[in-house]
Amino acid sequence: MAEFLSSITTCVPFVVNPFMRVAYLDCFSGISGDMFLGALVDAGVPEQLLEATVSALNIGARLEVSRVIRSGIGAVKVDVYSHGEKDLPREVYWEQRTAVASHAHSHDHAHNHAPSSDAAGPHPHEHHPDHAHGRGLAEIRGIIRDADISPSAKQTALRIFEALAAAEARIHSSEIEKVHFHEVGAVDAMVDITCAAVGVEALGVQEIVSSPLNVGGGTVQCAHGTFPVPAPATVELLQGAPVYSSGIEAELVTPTGAALLKTLVTRFSSFPAMKIERTGYGAGTRDFPGHANVVRLTLGELHGGIEAGVVHETITILDANLDDLNPQVFGYVTDRLLEEGALDAFGMPVQMKKGRPGMLLTVLCRREDADKLTHLIFRETTTLGVRRRDEQRNALARRWATVSTPWGDVRMKVASLNGTVTNYAPEYEDCRRIAAEKHVPLKDVMQAALQAYLATSR
Repeated sequence: MAEFLSSITTCVPFVVNPFMRVAYLDCFSGISGDMFLGALVDAGVPEQLLEATVSALNIGARLEVSRVIRSGIGAVKVDVYSHGEKDLPREVYWEQRTAVASHAHSHDHAHNHAPSSDAAGPHPHEHHPDHAHGRGLAEIRGIIRDADISPSAKQTALRIFEALAAAEARIHSSEIEKVHFHEVGAVDAMVDITCAAVGVEALGVQEIVSSPLNVGGGTVQCAHGTFPVPAPATVELLQGAPVYSSGIEAELVTPTGAALLKTLVTRFSSFPAMKIERTGYGAGTRDFPGHANVVRLTLGELHGGIEAGVVHETITILDANLDDLNPQVFGYVTDRLLEEGALDAFGMPVQMKKGRPGMLLTVLCRREDADKLTHLIFRETTTLGVRRRDEQRNALARRWATVSTPWGDVRMKVASLNGTVTNYAPEYEDCRRIAAEKHVPLKDVMQAALQAYLATSR
């Protein structure tokens, strides 16, 4: 695999240059793992690279890549086969299972036999905690870590898979290590996720931005019953993301697609100001009349100058004056605001009317989160009013890199300007957790993370 990667480096048209290169995902028909892979291939990522990645996993899977038409749009369709069995969308699987079960029931009834309760076996996408069969997260981690792919792609794939498993654990009130993926579903997810991590690395972009997500509508059949779209795991993964439904009665955003977005996308916005280089379309399985069931991936370069290395976005500022709030509550409120999606929350001492000392609470947030956070401020503080305004913010492009320390993995927040790293820092919460669990000084953990990052970035 390593030799193959080195041999195709000059073939991949996406090389990091001094300008800010971005990828924009148009999710007007949602997103799934196979749709994302199709868009990567159509945008220029070599099909052979993804096939080599699947081989490196050594799990009995293969890819089938074809060109299809979806409502008049040409797109690339990527199908995953596990031991000869093709993965199916959840609704297609359940339609087939219902048909097979109905046939088996009719056949058994005619012969006075009891109907079969599992005519088609478990759905390949169902994930169950405490399941005796299938692959657990520890086994999946081992497979990905043993694969002959780059260390950074491994770390990205592990983060995506852990996000998916954490969502399943939360909705089932279980522990992440107890989540098991049915055999075919685990294989399909490993292929989608690992190929996505390798493919994104090949793009050589500094940021992936996404449109709001069309999640679809109607209901979806799961192993535990019928649920409204989006499915429970998808809802869990999309917390904080802007979503809508165009009225299509189908599951458009799958749990794997949501996990990819949660981990790879840095922000959601309208189409950025950019010089377009290339566009790719990845096809879903179904062909909806009058609606192209594709995800579009657009690659390009942000406009030159300082804009090439800076993200321009509109954020909302919330201000509240507090002069009669218990100081012990203030810290709790800022923590809650950050937990609920605030970009930042802080306080400054102010002198209020009649000479009273007070605090000015300031919250930076996305516009779609402003109402929710305003209600939280009213509920948790003594203020009688919250001021709101929108402001433009220029922010350095940021990404996550994971490094290994003697006590565990730590995420590093890395900021860059025009493709050059300008700032990097270990994630405090990761370091704090490790320090508490391993009983080592926090400063030692942070220093080890910094040294590990510098060693790998040379």
